[in-house]
Amino acid sequence: MSGSPAVVMRLVASAYSVAEKAGAIVRKVLHSGELGIVEKTGANDLQTLADRLAQQSICASLSRRFPKITIIGEEELPDEEVQEDLIENGQAEEILQKTCPAEYSGLTEEELVVWVDPLDGTKEYTEGLLDNVTVLIGIAYGGRAIAGVINQPFYNYQMGAGAVLGRTMWGMPGLGAFGFQLQEVPGDRRIVTTTRSHSNKLVTDCVDAMEPHEVIRVGGAGNKIIQLVEGKASAYVFASPGCKKWDTCAPEAILHAVGGKLTDMHGNGYRYDANVKHMNSAGVLAALRNHEYYVSRVPQSVLQALKSQ
Repeated sequence: MSGSPAVVMRLVASAYSVAEKAGAIVRKVLHSGELGIVEKTGANDLQTLADRLAQQSICASLSRRFPKITIIGEEELPDEEVQEDLIENGQAEEILQKTCPAEYSGLTEEELVVWVDPLDGTKEYTEGLLDNVTVLIGIAYGGRAIAGVINQPFYNYQMGAGAVLGRTMWGMPGLGAFGFQLQEVPGDRRIVTTTRSHSNKLVTDCVDAMEPHEVIRVGGAGNKIIQLVEGKASAYVFASPGCKKWDTCAPEAILHAVGGKLTDMHGNGYRYDANVKHMNSAGVLAALRNHEYYVSRVPQSVLQALKSQ
């Protein structure tokens, strides 16, 4: 395609730079030691200064460059002037150079919805489980997740001095996924990743029904999808209505870009239109391969408890 890049490619290129900036903010707040923790609905639903500043940075930066897109962020923040040093104007050049999939090349700002989780894994962030933390920017069109950017601010944090902290990955179905090495769990092993801090009998019954060889319990939806695409887990199984659209939009786009699938417990996809309810009320079931096997194993009790949207 000659001429200037498609709107959606410019948006993804901006989202990449903006996610990197947000990751830097998240690191800076941690290193300051002043997390500014606020309980939203309880001890498992926290907000920190990093959540607030990162969301301000992401939303203000993207809306300044793309004034007509719809942006939906996790944090409910007061309308206030955003400090200029939170604005990121950069765009990832390597993304601008990619050819936009034909089906998205004519999209306008008005048709795009951006779902933002400025800090996924806030509880883990406050507890020092830093590899669980991600910044999520998902882009949707026609109710579907069509692009996603994930920044891991503390990637490599256990490597000690001299290691480069943080990485950013992105993906777009029809184009591919970048910033990581795609790997799969060996075919004869089923490793299930699930929630660390939001478990209950329904959640554990559903995990057990998958007959896993191993179960991993970690924080963050973004982090769990990274486990799927890097061969650390075969499926992400969460039979509970805890997840929200901003948790799954970006990860779903990256997972789909490499041939994986994310649905509710019934095997139905979620919609990401601007007017949908935010809760993923029928749970999350994601896999890089053999998604239908995992859907087939979901117990009847779970299907009855979690009605499809």
